[in-house]
Formats: sequence, C-alpha cells, structure tokens
Amino acid sequence: MSGGGTRVMDYESQGPRHIAIIMDGNGRWAARKGLPPSSGHKAGVERIRDLIEACKERHVEVLTLFAFSSENWQRPPKEVELLMSLFNSYLRKEARRMQEQGVRLRVIGRRDRFSARLQRAIAEAEDITREGTSGTLVIAADYGGQWDIAQAAKTLAEEVAAGKRSPDSIDEEALSQHVQLADLPPVDLLIRSSGEQRISNFTLWQCAYSEFYFTDTLWPDFGEAELDMALEAYRLRDRRFGGRNQVGLEVRA
Repeated sequence: MSGGGTRVMDYESQGPRHIAIIMDGNGRWAARKGLPPSSGHKAGVERIRDLIEACKERHVEVLTLFAFSSENWQRPPKEVELLMSLFNSYLRKEARRMQEQGVRLRVIGRRDRFSARLQRAIAEAEDITREGTSGTLVIAADYGGQWDIAQAAKTLAEEVAAGKRSPDSIDEEALSQHVQLADLPPVDLLIRSSGEQRISNFTLWQCAYSEFYFTDTLWPDFGEAELDMALEAYRLRDRRFGGRNQVGLEVRA
C-alpha cells in the first residue's frame, strides 16, 4: 500500500507492488499458549491492523489476505461460526479506520454462502472505503483459485454463446481479464506463515510468476520484523519471468 512514511531500504523502487499472504498458524499459536482456538483467531485479526500500516510505510500498493478458503467450510461448525463473527466484527470496526487511512477495501470470493448480515457488512465496508487512494486491502473470503479460474472460463463461454466473441479469441490475456483482481498488479510476493509450504488453492492465476516466501512464524506473531525479512528476501531474488540473464551465456569457440 503506497503511502506515507520512509524506510532505510528503498522499497518504493525495489519492493513488491502486490503482496499476498496466507495467514496460517492461529490455532497452533493458541495451543502453544494453552488457549482456545478462538484466542488464536482473535489475535490473528488484530495482526492485520498493524500489517496494513507497515505495508503503507513500505509503499506496497496492494495487500491481499487469505481469510477464509472455499475448503474452510469443512471445519467444525463452531469454528466456522466464530470466523464469520470475527469477519463481520472486523468489517464493522475497521472500515472507518481504513477510510481515514485512504485504504480501499475489496472482498473477493463467493458471497452467496454468507449470511445476509455479513453480505451487508461487506458491501457497506467496500462502499465506505471506495474512494481510498493510498492502497488497496483485498480480503479473500470463501475464495478458491480453481473457482476463480472456472468462473472466468464460464464468463468467456457465455460471451461465446451470446455471439460476443469467437472461441479463437480466448487466450491467456482474455482469461486474465476475467479473473478476480484483473485490474490490480499481479502478485509479486506470496507469503505463508506457520511453516507450511503450499499455496492451498490461493490466487493460482495471479501468482503465476510470484516469488514465494515461507516462514515458521505463526501468524499472530508475524510483525514488522518478519515482514522486512520477507521483503529483503524478495529484493535478493532474480526475477526473470521465464527469461534468462546474459551472464554466462557467451558461446566459446
């Protein structure tokens, strides 16, 4: 999220424009402290507020957070109910704060499986923050990368059936215009906390050329220091996007 603040390292010119995070480890964090899982989820939500400000200071334009996956409906009903309650509470409490910060909120994923109350909270929070120009916070809720791509393919198929496009016009560019976040920069850096090393059906299309960073830090403990470690690792990567440097490619007779 681009915005005020300066750092010793030049993140504006060398840092990622778009960071996506799989916020993992709330339950384990709570278990290690002898607390119920609900305490871990609540601590994880509190971490988001600090991270938004940290990203603004480091000139990150977009922060996308994986809050609730399509597969998370399979969790125990009481845990799902808690997560929905926390999501609703977060939207109600933080929308005005984000408005004051100039941060625009977007929620991606299915909404039809949410309660009417939560759907209203999402719409209201997006409306309150829609004029934000200091950065974008994206919350992925009831979201899956495969669902995202399938929905884009379905839209293109409907356009073909309606005579609005030909099958030959469907290519990578056409599909990229119909997936979620099509109007935002692609994900430069994908971070996952808690030590797991998989992307769990998250932003599959948008992360085609992302750099991945995995940390053992559990999400409620992921602070500015951990963010800076991820950013420093990103800055040291050689991003070639399928190409190759010329170094070492000289042909010798």
